[in-house]
Parts: sequence; structure tokens; C-alpha cells
Amino acid sequence: MSEYQAPTRDMRFVLHELLGLDAVNRLPGYEEATPDLADAVLEEAARFAGGVLAPLNQTGDREGVHWTATGLGVPEGFRDAYQQYVDAGWNGLQCPPEFGGQGLPEVLATATQEMWQSANMSFALCPLLTAGAIETLRAHGSPEQQALYLPRLVSGEWTGTMNLTEPQAGSDLGAVRCRAEPRDDHYRLYGQKIYITWGEHDAAENIIHLVLARTPNAPAGAKGLSLFIVPRFLPDADGNPGAANDVRSLKSETKIGIHASPTCTMSYGDSDGAIGYRVGEEGRGLAQMFTMMNEARHKVGVQGLAIAERAYQQARWYAAGRVQGVPAGTEPGERRSILHHPDVKRMMLTMRAQIEAMRALSYSVAWTMDMSRRHPDGARRAEHQARVDLLIPVVKGWCTEVGQELASLGIQVHGGMGYVEETGAGQHFRDARITTIYEGTTGIQANDLVGRKTYKDSGQAVYALLAEFEGLTAEVGGNGDAGVRAIQEPLANALRALRGAADHVVRSHGDNPASTAAGAVPYLMMAGYTCGGAQLARSALAARAALDRGATDTTFYQGKIITARFYAQHILPRAPALLPAVLAGDDAVGAMPADWL
Repeated sequence: MSEYQAPTRDMRFVLHELLGLDAVNRLPGYEEATPDLADAVLEEAARFAGGVLAPLNQTGDREGVHWTATGLGVPEGFRDAYQQYVDAGWNGLQCPPEFGGQGLPEVLATATQEMWQSANMSFALCPLLTAGAIETLRAHGSPEQQALYLPRLVSGEWTGTMNLTEPQAGSDLGAVRCRAEPRDDHYRLYGQKIYITWGEHDAAENIIHLVLARTPNAPAGAKGLSLFIVPRFLPDADGNPGAANDVRSLKSETKIGIHASPTCTMSYGDSDGAIGYRVGEEGRGLAQMFTMMNEARHKVGVQGLAIAERAYQQARWYAAGRVQGVPAGTEPGERRSILHHPDVKRMMLTMRAQIEAMRALSYSVAWTMDMSRRHPDGARRAEHQARVDLLIPVVKGWCTEVGQELASLGIQVHGGMGYVEETGAGQHFRDARITTIYEGTTGIQANDLVGRKTYKDSGQAVYALLAEFEGLTAEVGGNGDAGVRAIQEPLANALRALRGAADHVVRSHGDNPASTAAGAVPYLMMAGYTCGGAQLARSALAARAALDRGATDTTFYQGKIITARFYAQHILPRAPALLPAVLAGDDAVGAMPADWL
């Protein structure tokens, strides 16, 4: 397996030249997030990711988690790596200073999250879930709950989990049966949860479970669910971990990938009931949990980007060193590495172009999050929040689908050597496979994009996005660089197709939701390819502007233009090709009886 080297130059380009970190730096509360500080953070994070986390990726995959005398243990080296992560302050990078965090912008934290996920996805799942727990308690916890739990979660002394799924209740959370019985100032919880990421481990001194459960006499369905804090060890009077709670892991799931991440079946209340504390109002649990889920969905989208970047680096390393055959267009007998073969170059550019598109899109959503939280104008905050809401399912769904595709393509670049475990290429594909499933499958993200994010506001948010991108095509077409101008027509075609798809959803969803549901994933993928193309068009414009200013790093900027042109020619045509599937809806899907399948 090749070493991981964080792509800090590309990250700096997106932060500074494509998005404009200086605009975030001017927001209230982000005055310390200067470009120089951001660059220093990226370099330190790159050293930690490459030097501490990445060396544990393949060994952790091979060893997996294991049972010890005190419970479930993580692979060798993980506990020490986690302690180093906590000691360096990475866990609280974007968390509020009043709870011990550093208060840095989400867009900068997203760049570091990409590094953690690329270097070691199994490890990075732990702080990902803790971040979601922090956001949930910030938004919905009482002052007393925040004072007790947030400083310890922010520091990383304690980790957090999300407990939703049960054996009979996967995506249908209204079927949750875990019950919570009131007892004075707390509740006793009884039930099982499955697929709980980092549900039990020995890397931190306490684990704070956020659990959906049903109170007595609660109505059926999702409206009967409440959210509870259930610590693994009950805090004592001083806030330190005390007596063990009545909660335990029954087993660690045997998975296709992320072998070093303890994914557990959790049991609550085998004896007297697990002590839990309700968060906020009774019956508001699912709405509260969506705070955690939306936080996680963006970060899982970043996982798709991250695993693709890791697979790309692995494939590039292998292709550069593998001498095989005579590339087409070269002199007979001139044997060179497979990186020079046109089809291998096509595969590598397919990976590189989509990685750059995913990075630009996921970072831009994080940038927009910062604007939605800190912009001094309330109307602008609302506009930015609408954009975040629209694009979260696209980032989660499209980036993970593409990440899985590119991890597979990385194996193809290796040929037969990609299919044996020693190269490490297969691990990236195995690890990537879960990303389209957890935190809501691609179909769930697509239905969210159709129903809540497009139809519900009569397309207002998506039409605003389209108008912005349509203005971009004129700018691209008027550029003096022929390579940049080559992007205009494919981008315009994709935008026309996406507008047609959005019109169809707005027009049809209310009367025929089954039809728009059948075409929902093609609609989401159209949106992803098109948004990615628009971001790379901006990237090409920024690169051309840098060259016009006399930038000395000409190879870097010319590469950006070529990559954007490749995306426009080879990837963007996928977007209009999906329009017939969106418009067909359930024509054939509805005609096929389920029992014929």
C-alpha cells in the first residue's frame, strides 16, 4: 500500500481561490481564522494523518476489533493514536470556545475531516459520531446537560454515538420499540439497538449514547419517540465516570469493510434498566436526532471524497511503477509505465476530475454552513441555510456513490494486483461500500431531495442554484482560454437537463409521488454531476485568472483547466443522459408486480 499524503495544495486552492476563506474570516466569531492560520492547520493535520493514522489503516483492517476482559477493544495502536488526536486538540477544532473548542470554521474542519477519513476511515468514524452528538446537545440539550457533557465530548475525553436502528426498525424509525420508563429525575431504558458505530471500545474513558426510545402512552409512529442521553458510565458528583450503567455490547458485527471500527449490537436494560436522561421535550426525539443525522450526512459525503482520494493515490503510485506493454502512439518497443497508456490515463483522470468536483462541492457546502450560522444579515443566513438544506442530500448521496465507483476503478487500474489484499486497493473498495448505506441510503437521500428539498418549496432553492450556475456558463463561454470555453456547452446541456428534471418534480410529485420516487436517484445523480461540473468550471476560471496574474506554478493551474475540461467532456454528459429516467418515473417500475421480481 502506498503512503498517504494529504493533498494540501489542492485543499488550499479550494479554500482560498475557489471559495474565498477570507469571506468566512470576516464573519463574527471567525476573526482568528486567517488564511495563514488555515494553512498551518492543514499542514499539521497532514502530518498527523499521514504519520499517525495512515500507518494503522491496513494493520487495523487485518487485525479488526476484539474482545478483552473489560469489553470490546480496538486494534493495536488505535488507543494511542486516539490519545494523540485528543491531546493535539483535533476533536474540538470547530467546536465553540465556551465548551473548550477552538471555534474554527466548518469549512476548515471539513478539510481536516477529509484527511482523517482518507488516512483511516475506521478510526475517523469515532470523532465523526462524537461531532454529531456535540451538535445535537448544543441545539437541544438543557444548560445542565451541556455543562456536564459538552466539555468532555469536545475535548474527546468522552465519545458519542447515535442509537437509532433496531432489528425490526431500519430506515422506518417509526417502528422503534426501545422503551423508556420515567423514574423521578431520569428514565430506565429497555431494548436493543443494532449497527451502532463505535458503540463499545477502550479508546476513551466514557461513551455517551444518544438513544431514540418510546415513553409510556406515547403515540405510535415517529411522533412517539424521545431522545435520551445514556452514558456507559454514570457521571458522579464531580462529573467523572462512576458506576457502570445497565448497557452493554452483545457483539461486534462482522462487516465487509471498516474492520477496525467497532460496530455493535447494544443491549439496554438487561437488569434494572439503563439510566437515561431525556433531551428536550417528550416526543421530539426524531426531530432532535436529525440535527445529528444532518451533521453526519455531510461528513459521510466527505468520506466518499476521502476514500476516492486514497484510492486515487494508491492507483497513481501503482500505475507509475508498473511497466507493461507499449502505449498507443509511442514508438514500437518503447516500454513505459502503464500510467502512459491512454486508457489508464482516462481512468486516472476519471478519478482525479470527480475527486476535485466532490472536494469543491462538499467544501462549498461547509462554507455555506458557516455563512448560514454567522452572517450578520438574517435574510442572507436564511438563503445560505436553504442552499445547505438543498445540497446535503446531494453531497451525501452523490459523493458516496462516486466514491464507491472510484474505489472500484482504482482496483481496475491495478489489474489482477488490485484483487489481492496485499496491495491494499481492495480495502478501499470494501471500506467505501458502507457509505451509500449508513446515515440514510442513496434512495432515502434522493427522496429527501425530491420531496422536502425540491417539491416542498416549489423548487425555489433549486431554481436559485440553477440561475447562479446558468450565469456561470456565460462567463465560461466568454473566457479567452479555449480550454475553459470547451466547458460551456456540456455545462449548459447539464443545466438544461437538471432544470427539466426539477420542473418535472415540482409539477408531478404532488399528484404522483410514486413516479418521482422511482426517478429520484437519477435526479440526485444528475444534480451531483451538474453541481460538480459547475464547481470545476469555477475552478478553471480561477486557474486561468491565476495564470493571467503571472502565477509561477503553471503546471498546477494548467492541470486544473485540463481536469475541468476532461470532466466536461467525459463526466458531465452523464447528467442529461439521466433525464429520460427521471421523466419515465414509475412507467415500467409500476408496471412490474413486486411478486414477479
